[in-house]
Amino acid sequence: MLFLLTGEVQIGKTRWLEKLVADLAECGVLCAGVLAPGQWVASAGERADGNGYEKLGIDNVLLPSGECIPFARRGDLARADGTFDEGSQAARAELAWHISDAAIEHVNAHFEKLRSLACAESVPESEGSPRLRRPGLLVVDELGRLEIWRGGGLTEAVGLLAEGPSAAFPHALVVVRDYLADDAEALLAAAWPDRIRIAPDKEGRAAVLSAARAAELLSSSLPSASRAVLGGC
Repeated sequence: MLFLLTGEVQIGKTRWLEKLVADLAECGVLCAGVLAPGQWVASAGERADGNGYEKLGIDNVLLPSGECIPFARRGDLARADGTFDEGSQAARAELAWHISDAAIEHVNAHFEKLRSLACAESVPESEGSPRLRRPGLLVVDELGRLEIWRGGGLTEAVGLLAEGPSAAFPHALVVVRDYLADDAEALLAAAWPDRIRIAPDKEGRAAVLSAARAAELLSSSLPSASRAVLGGC
């Protein structure tokens, strides 16, 4: 099942997803991919939100290792501190957030490793490399204009999603803004015939937990020789 977590900007999608990932981990369900929490500071300026916080940038937390890298910086701030690269993918796409190509490459390398892990699950155990002990949830936070409209950005994440459900990742959760949801669904429809849009609410949480638990029960019913040892990502 493909879950498309969607909604308007700054409604708490990533905070909701962080809590869901933590809860799944407590249940023994591996989440692999990336989370994209914002970098927030207290502010009384014109860019502050209703709670008195201003968003300066976006980090990427690589799952399951938890490695955190600076990923995006607000365009005006990147120009002011001299880190803005006019030749970058983000600049050419005229995004509000400046993303360095080096950061994109780092995250793509992570998804490339996950693709190798998923591929290993499709061959006999005696022939493959380290495996997953249980099926996991693939998390991509988020697919944006670079990926959906321009064929750039996190291309390895899109490539992994385009391979559809696998023994390693029978389910995937993708964050996408509401205005991109139709195009994201069309992009992934062939690979994921079973898909649903969810919001960051109780109903969305219940849907993901139910699917993850079903996959866990199926894995637990297999003979122990059919289960793999968790390999490093």
